[in-house]
Amino acid sequence: MKRLLVFLTVVMAAGQLFVASGPITAQEGSGEQLIKLTYTSTASGLERYYFVYLPKGYGQDTVQTWPVLVWLHGDGERGETLDDLDYILKNGPLYEAWIQKRDLPFIIVAPQLPLFGRDKTGPDYLVNRTRAEIPQRLTEGVPPHTADAPARVIAGEMVGAVAAGTVAELGPDISYSTWDVVDPDVITVLDTVLADYQVDRSRVYMTGVSLGGFGTWHYASQYPDYFAAILPVVGYGTEAQAEAIAEAAIPVWAFSGGRDPVVQSQYFFAAMNKLEEMGNEIRFTTEQDMFHDVWNRVYAREDIYDWLLSHTKN
Repeated sequence: MKRLLVFLTVVMAAGQLFVASGPITAQEGSGEQLIKLTYTSTASGLERYYFVYLPKGYGQDTVQTWPVLVWLHGDGERGETLDDLDYILKNGPLYEAWIQKRDLPFIIVAPQLPLFGRDKTGPDYLVNRTRAEIPQRLTEGVPPHTADAPARVIAGEMVGAVAAGTVAELGPDISYSTWDVVDPDVITVLDTVLADYQVDRSRVYMTGVSLGGFGTWHYASQYPDYFAAILPVVGYGTEAQAEAIAEAAIPVWAFSGGRDPVVQSQYFFAAMNKLEEMGNEIRFTTEQDMFHDVWNRVYAREDIYDWLLSHTKN
């Protein structure tokens, strides 16, 4: 039987945000819940934090099980503290479910990458970020959606690939610490959720954006027995990763942005061709008018969630 713990912090009137030291059970009639949990990192030995989102109706039926969606954020949402965890709410399925109050029927699991010093020497979006960037869940209604950002203002006209000789032509620089560096922390967190909550183990999915997209390829290829389908966004895989994923028959739906100068669509072809060659189920969608933040549109869709839910793991 799952444990009902004393909550350390409770905020929000519509929907509840908990800080807990272990698993909780939803009370009958409760709405969606967002929980902050702790674990000890296998990679560093330090205390780390992650979100668990419980959908509306979770726990009302003690027999019902729920699909699990593991969400890997991008470079700009890293963090070290419990408060830093809130940066994960900026986009993706957690933004849709918690900020936009969409009724997504998943238990969403969202760990967080450490900063690894990139808040000191990294890009401006990390060095100068502030908590004002974190979207807030409103008591009534929802804030304006981030979908359909003005890509032309950011990236200019649709003119094809980045000019020859640029760094972007050679592929994005992902030599800094990424999701593979903290392996197996994501699996440690996932195993905890699978053990402590009412989950459907045949319907466990993974999605991520940018660094999280690369991380999705990594974890699906290294731990293929867990996942029924994956959805990497603006992050591509290697042929070796594709081969491992195809051998496990994990369907893949990948997204890229046509105006993206960092992770261009052409970098996806090798892995996607390998998947297709091996007879794996694939979809590859390029939003031609979108910049690197194509995720703003992708996660606002309904069909991606329907597609994930249509797949089960034997």
